[in-house]
Amino acid sequence: MTVELVSSLAAEDHAVLWHPFTQQQGWEEEEPLVIERAEGRRLVDDRGHAYLDGVSSLWCNVHGHRHPTIDRAVREQLDRVAHSTMLGLTHEPGVRLARRLVELAPPGLSRVFYSDSGSTATEIAIKMAFQHFQQRGGEDARRTRFVTLRDAYHGDTIGSVSVGGIDLFHSMYRPLLFDALVAEPGDAADLDRVLATHAGEVAAVIVEPLVQGAAGIRLQPDGYLRAVRELCDRHGALLICDEVATGFGRTGRMFACEHEDVAPDLMCLAKGISGGYLPLAATLATEHVYESFLGRFEDFRTFFHGHTYTGNPLACAAGLASLDVFEEERTLERLGPKIDLLQELLAGVAAMPAVAEVRQRGVMCGIELGGFDPAERMGHRVTLEARRRGVIVRPLGDVVILMPPLAITEEELRELVATVGASIEAAAGAATEVERSAA
Repeated sequence: MTVELVSSLAAEDHAVLWHPFTQQQGWEEEEPLVIERAEGRRLVDDRGHAYLDGVSSLWCNVHGHRHPTIDRAVREQLDRVAHSTMLGLTHEPGVRLARRLVELAPPGLSRVFYSDSGSTATEIAIKMAFQHFQQRGGEDARRTRFVTLRDAYHGDTIGSVSVGGIDLFHSMYRPLLFDALVAEPGDAADLDRVLATHAGEVAAVIVEPLVQGAAGIRLQPDGYLRAVRELCDRHGALLICDEVATGFGRTGRMFACEHEDVAPDLMCLAKGISGGYLPLAATLATEHVYESFLGRFEDFRTFFHGHTYTGNPLACAAGLASLDVFEEERTLERLGPKIDLLQELLAGVAAMPAVAEVRQRGVMCGIELGGFDPAERMGHRVTLEARRRGVIVRPLGDVVILMPPLAITEEELRELVATVGASIEAAAGAATEVERSAA
């Protein structure tokens, strides 16, 4: 790409685009990184510079970019049909992927409802849980409340924000939201107290199993998820597991629920469901939940929810191919040694003076920087230093997130952690120099 075109694209971006979760005033003062192509675990910009994708293109890429199996599946599907509605029709890739998901999911999850993002997957689960109890009637119709965990993140639509708990993201919209009940993460006794206090009122408890991702990779204690399942059973509430970030191998197993043999009533999937290729999501439900929606047409027990691109055939074809790659390349079997190596490498980062804590579950890692004023934007500075060194990472405040594709090699893991460590050192050193100069 020519220098003139690169400059033109940057100017056009600043002129017309509004980026997600981005302070545009600051963005327009920076030169945007324009990604032109990708290969394996690398993104390549419009100047030909390659960058290791350290966050899986926002936690979704699984097998690397331009994987031949997935590329081929999408091209072949494109030769058949790019899109066909699921309102009153069906198609082969949608049916086949649903069957595969049911076979992989925790026991009891037997129905698949497609959508197109993690936010919509959780929005659907919330509406399903609510309508389930309304249609059961009697005392069950009192179950209209939802319990969430402090610092939870379940998406950006109104329902999913209502069960979110990150004030930085959500406080502005509080007047638009329904009131959720809040329990302390990792504290089963507190959840028990909330459920007992609101006996007969709670439709569902929604959790990110094992790891609260957007909270900065906050880890739950062993046994907590199992305790949540037991408390939901005891108090008559449904359990919604939001596996949008944790699903498809991120914690070392296909789904995080598997670590504690937990089967939720509703499970939300997105991000890695298509291998990170195309927008796709799914909400899986038990037969018990599904059957509460059955009835005569005039009973109006239909689930009145749907999206134009629900179950898009191209995305479903990518999802099927991604599951094939899991099997053919023994992705999960080969992941264990990488997780162990990552833990070993991160120990060196944890010892750095600028690092307060390192949290890891599987290939989900949060490096929390300590001792910096939020106005310094130290997390952002680290990402810029990493970019200069050929690695893409993205912070959550002053927590630097690492979440590489599962297909990353051991050599690339070493490169990733070494580069991030050097970037932390450089950013912290520069901040210290500024302080000295000011003094």
